[in-house]
Amino acid sequence: QRRVYRTTTHVPQELGQIMDSETFEKSRLYQLDKSTFSFWSGLYSEVEGTMILLCGGIPFLWNLSGQISGRAGFGPEYEIVQSLVFLLLATLFSAVTGLPWSLYNTFVIEEKHGFNQQTLGFFFKDAIKKFIVTQCILLPVTSLLLYIIKIGGDYFFIYAWLFTLVVSLVLVTIYADYIAPLFDKFIPLPEGELKQQIETMAKSIDFPLTKVYVVEGSKRSSHSNAYFYGFFKNKRIVLFDTLLEDYSALNKEAAEGEDGENEETKSKPKNKKQGCKNEEVLAVLGHELGHWKLGHTVKNIIISQMNSFLCFFLFAVLIGRKELFAAFGFYDTQPTLIGLMIIFQFIFSPYNEVLSFCLTVLSRRFEFQADAFAKELGKAKDLYSALIKLNKDNLGFPVSDWIFSMWHYSHPPLLERLQALKDAKQE
Repeated sequence: QRRVYRTTTHVPQELGQIMDSETFEKSRLYQLDKSTFSFWSGLYSEVEGTMILLCGGIPFLWNLSGQISGRAGFGPEYEIVQSLVFLLLATLFSAVTGLPWSLYNTFVIEEKHGFNQQTLGFFFKDAIKKFIVTQCILLPVTSLLLYIIKIGGDYFFIYAWLFTLVVSLVLVTIYADYIAPLFDKFIPLPEGELKQQIETMAKSIDFPLTKVYVVEGSKRSSHSNAYFYGFFKNKRIVLFDTLLEDYSALNKEAAEGEDGENEETKSKPKNKKQGCKNEEVLAVLGHELGHWKLGHTVKNIIISQMNSFLCFFLFAVLIGRKELFAAFGFYDTQPTLIGLMIIFQFIFSPYNEVLSFCLTVLSRRFEFQADAFAKELGKAKDLYSALIKLNKDNLGFPVSDWIFSMWHYSHPPLLERLQALKDAKQE
């Protein structure tokens, strides 16, 4: 794919009517920078992981965790306490070693190409907040999971799977109302033509819409998005402010002036107007609601839970093998948390790669189906133009190596989606 970025310096003939040479060059350079960053950060991650394994980093950190918990009055019999200390130290190490890469990505690459809207202070405040919230969720959930595995007997894998199922459903339920607002400001979409059109479209397909929000994603980045969430009869739609042409960072004035967070984000707006017109926003939402109407969300949940059950079952089969622990430097003890790490992260690695590819293929199929659903709503023309605008706004490069695309892209390339919609328009 890097070769495609380097060598494709002119707009291909089939793209001449939808992308100018200036935007094409900007997107090429942006994706080339991202590709270079991905290579070096990925290489560092592989080297770091290999060195940790070769130098006995995992047993060292486990022993250190035992020393810390021991000083707090918890002996070796308190394995869960030691596991939580280990998990805290491991995630802290990961956050610290990943910080330079995150800083470079945000303040060099994203800044260079006009997407970053954060100040350094906002970045660190956000990172600290994310770490704390993650620990508040991760540590209690892990302790309960380890306890269930300990007392579950021969069928612990069933109870562990049921527990993770409940946790995932609870997190999905509370995320948008209690977790996401800790990081972003959600504002009800003002009354007007767009809101009325969204409600009308939702009603036409029996989508149980209760609220429509606009999230101020522009305080972090100029990238745009839209999604829905909620279970049963309590569905909500979220639009990024960068998706709306009339609600972009260029048009916001007084509202941000009253918000203290404005001092933590860049006061200077980007020199380009972006976003979609109302009809194009409706087309994008038609695509997203297509995922719901066609059962894609439910199918993904079912696949995820089937995979989770299979993994816990195989974990139950493998956890008793002492040679697995010995291979990672644990000769005298077999901690449950370490077993989870060894089996899920390392032993299942080939399986995870194959599963990831299969899910990518399925995701691309779902995207085409959702586009077709939007077409059935009469939104083919508007979705066609919206996809072009979003690709330009996000500096997506429309030319891709087919093997790289097939393996990595969960969404079909722009040209394939446009061709499908073009055929639909001609019909």
